[in-house]
Amino acid sequence: MALCRTGRPSEPSSPRERRHEAILDAAEALFMEQGYDRTSLAEIVRRSGGSLATLYELFGNKQGLLHAIAIRWRDETMQGRVNQVSAPDTSVVEILMGFVRREIELWQSPSTVALLRMLVSEGLRDRDFALQTYRDLHLPFIAELTELFAGWGKAGVAAIDDPEATAHLFLSIVSGDTMLSRLLGVEDGIPDETQIRWRLQPFFHHFQIA
Repeated sequence: MALCRTGRPSEPSSPRERRHEAILDAAEALFMEQGYDRTSLAEIVRRSGGSLATLYELFGNKQGLLHAIAIRWRDETMQGRVNQVSAPDTSVVEILMGFVRREIELWQSPSTVALLRMLVSEGLRDRDFALQTYRDLHLPFIAELTELFAGWGKAGVAAIDDPEATAHLFLSIVSGDTMLSRLLGVEDGIPDETQIRWRLQPFFHHFQIA
């Protein structure tokens, strides 16, 4: 079961890059099929081909594999996660609602949720891994939103005096309880687009977004 992806980087060109992707594909598939803890590096090598020495050289250990899978997911889902939903004649509200629709699509992917559960579980065991995951998955997206809000503030299309705080607030409204509901498997706790638009009305009003 492949992770839900909205874009795909260019195909690997060198033998080393192809080996890198083959190992990641095998690890991702096995993690999804039988769980992170129950998957051995030997199984990953058997499915991907190559050698254990190559796996260690490229990823270090199983935790390094999980992190690399997460980074690949980030790169493929963040390609235009905000900016691809915009167009020259699109209102600011609809740009943000386009983002909301993309987030709902991600949260409806069982494999995305499975990956996040693995990351949370491993992060609880290893604080350094948790901090690395936060820095590499969450902060780049906050930076993208911050840049977007800063541009709107400078252009006078929104009354935004602290773009980074605005980015954190927006994401917490959109994804906060949805993330918890999905991680806990509470399916009826996932708001739809209409519910999220209603929740965002005070946000739009405060920042004069139209």
